[in-house]
Amino acid sequence: MTVKYTFSKKPLVDEIKVMPIHKGQCHCGGVKFTVNLPNGLIEPRRCNCSMCRRRGAVVASVALNDLTIVEGESLLSLYQFNTNTAKHYFCARCGIYTHHQRRSNPELYAFNIACLDGIDPFVLKNVPVLDGEDHPADRP
Repeated sequence: MTVKYTFSKKPLVDEIKVMPIHKGQCHCGGVKFTVNLPNGLIEPRRCNCSMCRRRGAVVASVALNDLTIVEGESLLSLYQFNTNTAKHYFCARCGIYTHHQRRSNPELYAFNIACLDGIDPFVLKNVPVLDGEDHPADRP
């Protein structure tokens, strides 16, 4: 059996334009949030740690006070592993990863840019991959 795939014909870009305060949500809409992005998406990236490699999300970061849960905080489920420093949040209803408090800098949230309203992360041409598999905090 041969499987044929059709790929999007959207042009690839290096940058995605966002609103200075951009709304986002999980798939079911139970968790809604805003992110303060006056300078756009700063350094969108992927990570190859065991968690990020499996979820495949493209993320960007903001200060903790620049991400606000406006609805559905009670639906957020927390997952932690290894050093339990990072705090990964998912919608308990639809399972979508929305954001996490970063291990490398706990003063920042990384958020799933695919959850931002009107944003298609697949148009990004160059998404660097950070080496979370060899995280600096894991070295003696």
